[in-house]
Amino acid sequence: MPAVELNNICKSYNDNLVVNNVSFTVAQGDIFGLIGPNGAGKTTTIRMVMDIIKPESGEISILGESLNEDTKNRIGYLPEERGLYKKITVLQSLVYLASLKGMGNRAARSRAEELLQRVDMLPHQEKKIEELSRGMGQIIQFLATIIHDPQLLILDEPFAGLDPVNTNLLKEIILELRSQRKAIILSTHMMNEVEALCDRILMINKGRTVLYGELAEIKSRYRNNSVFLKFDGALGEIEGVVGKKDHGEYVELFLDGETLPQKILEQLVSRGVEINQFDISTPSLNEIFLQVVETGQ
Repeated sequence: MPAVELNNICKSYNDNLVVNNVSFTVAQGDIFGLIGPNGAGKTTTIRMVMDIIKPESGEISILGESLNEDTKNRIGYLPEERGLYKKITVLQSLVYLASLKGMGNRAARSRAEELLQRVDMLPHQEKKIEELSRGMGQIIQFLATIIHDPQLLILDEPFAGLDPVNTNLLKEIILELRSQRKAIILSTHMMNEVEALCDRILMINKGRTVLYGELAEIKSRYRNNSVFLKFDGALGEIEGVVGKKDHGEYVELFLDGETLPQKILEQLVSRGVEINQFDISTPSLNEIFLQVVETGQ
């Protein structure tokens, strides 16, 4: 049973179709990247998943059913617009927000202390939210998102404004949650974080799905038919190579449409060429993102 299933969701504002027949599924134990340029329809899609706004057509299933109050308590939502009560303490904030998800006071306090210990912020539990740095405040809001042990997490720009140390801390916790079979939707403009964390992605542009599927398959689909080579020795003519480009520190070999990179490597090794590095050319997700947004392909 998918944790999230959307079928042909549509939403418009002022006759402008901002989400146009978008469909996707998210499995338990999946980190699912929801990406796209500003104004693409990502936040609108998230708000429909959360039942904050209603789709005009299409169906949404969350944890096997239509979203209701009980289902909402099994979701953890970190919105892009942060908001904590600034005049109460860190511990009070976490316990109060946990209580809204149905946790008892004692269980919420114990869980809050456990999470604060996990992020080395237990000494700050009696500080007011307004006394925290921006990064510390974001960490607390993230803890508030996961304190009730939700089955589905929806994280909208969780790394925005965080320093590298806190970014790595959040990534570690997100991976721990995946290992616990939580379903995680991650929406961010940081393509390197999507590439590092996500199993599958959906890219929306102008309200439409332009990429959807396994990240590894998508990267393979967009790769150039070439390999990068650092070597010592003489290359000579190589069967299956139709062109070469010297990049200084390495040479790029362009392959014909039939020869596998492994065959090129076998030829080089058999000739006694010393291979220092041999990489199949694979574009970064950021490069794919720019290509799709700029060219529509």
